[in-house]
Amino acid sequence: MTYMVFKKIEIMSKLKINIILFGIGNIGSTLINQIVESQEFFLESKNVDFHFPIITNSTVAFFEKEGVGYAWETNFRQLAVPFKVEDIVEFAQENEFENLIAVDATASDELVKHYNTLIKNGFNIVAVNKKANTLPINLYKELRADLKKYDKEFLYETSVETGIPVLQTLRDLYYSGEKITKIRGVFSENLSYVFNRFSAEDVSFSSVLKDASLLGLMKSNFKEDLSGNDTARKLLILAREIGKDFELSDIKNKPFITAEHLEKNGVLNKDAVDKSFKIAKITQAENHVLRYVGEFDVEKGTLEVKLISEPADSPIGQLKGSDTIFEIFTKSYANVPIVIQSAPACKQAISRGIITDILKVAERIRNKETVLS
Repeated sequence: MTYMVFKKIEIMSKLKINIILFGIGNIGSTLINQIVESQEFFLESKNVDFHFPIITNSTVAFFEKEGVGYAWETNFRQLAVPFKVEDIVEFAQENEFENLIAVDATASDELVKHYNTLIKNGFNIVAVNKKANTLPINLYKELRADLKKYDKEFLYETSVETGIPVLQTLRDLYYSGEKITKIRGVFSENLSYVFNRFSAEDVSFSSVLKDASLLGLMKSNFKEDLSGNDTARKLLILAREIGKDFELSDIKNKPFITAEHLEKNGVLNKDAVDKSFKIAKITQAENHVLRYVGEFDVEKGTLEVKLISEPADSPIGQLKGSDTIFEIFTKSYANVPIVIQSAPACKQAISRGIITDILKVAERIRNKETVLS
């Protein structure tokens, strides 16, 4: 008898989460497949029942009240229709969907403009997209104000790193009252590969860039990486996590590819770039290597993205492959940083990071329901 009562309570407490997925590229499609395949596990381990009633790419959306299943790709191709964000909100309201989480698996500037609308209409948000957290500070604060007003969650661990808890570690330190003095690191896996190889091998810089391109490392954000913008955006997100009201324009960005390395038509001048980086490499101090880093000196209030020469035996100097690294210096630990290092990102790992954020939001929804009951 006791066992049956327990099972009844367990069933009644199942939490249904409706995920509205924006973006079904490599990461978004992997997310759907991982959750659909692991549905039974999430039910047994977390008592959470995930559904995808709406999935979209940049132009069309597939609406399925009961949630997509294993045949989602075929259904999407056959049944997806043009949409606006207002259509998403209307469909959710008509079907009285509860526990809504909008997952932004895009790099869209446009979708970010609708975050406030989603929040006001009952959506929590989980994002890979960096754009919302690098908006002008007035819009950034307006988003936070709406989250508080409507009691909604916004998590974005994978916007900075694959899913290794860099932001969570930073928040835990900050809200414990720890004084953070500096944040620095190699945040771009693509540029990590480029400078790790160039420093370790007797090769030309242009050949390493070519190899990186052939490997697909810079396929989607080549210009963002080369300009330093990707590193700068991540640095800004880290700075704002500890309460600093900086703008992107406050970051002193020193791209390592400059006008002197380019032809008039914008094409890379291999001779110029190879000569420049060969000089930079051979004129370093002994046992030093080149690294492209983001650095926030909290005490000085300066943010920089720059090429540096780093001791080869330091954590940053010892990076291999496409690894990324984050160093957090604090008053308690003095000159010894807290080091968070990650292997190269892949779509499976990024998707698992998104699921971790989704589960955190689900747990907070459950806790709120418990309090209300």
